[in-house]
Amino acid sequence: MKTQQSSPISDASINVVQAQLEAYNARNLEGWLSTYSEDAEQFLLHAGSLARGQAAIRQRMEERFKDPALHAKLLHRTCMESVVVDHELVTRTFPEGLATVEMICVYEVQAGKIIKATFAMGQTRLLDQTIVE
Repeated sequence: MKTQQSSPISDASINVVQAQLEAYNARNLEGWLSTYSEDAEQFLLHAGSLARGQAAIRQRMEERFKDPALHAKLLHRTCMESVVVDHELVTRTFPEGLATVEMICVYEVQAGKIIKATFAMGQTRLLDQTIVE
């Protein structure tokens, strides 16, 4: 989904982010990590750093990629040159059970790799619609 006229920079950025989404949904940790630069950073919006560097990102995500329920549904995507913003609905197993969480993911792409990813998370909803605080 594109909301702006494409440009070579935008197209390249979207391609990288799409590749990471596909690897995420395939639970292919190596393929997913290959879309991130060696010194990439992940942040939780207004809460600080989640991980810095591929090794820390791998450690943070390794268990999650073993979850057979893991899936991100792309609801909307917009791009401005090297910045790609995805609105996603993520399904995964939480300690309370199988649930979804709405996310806004802002990816900054440079030289064909994600250098920064910032995430805003909505409320976790168990599949029976219970809200987990």
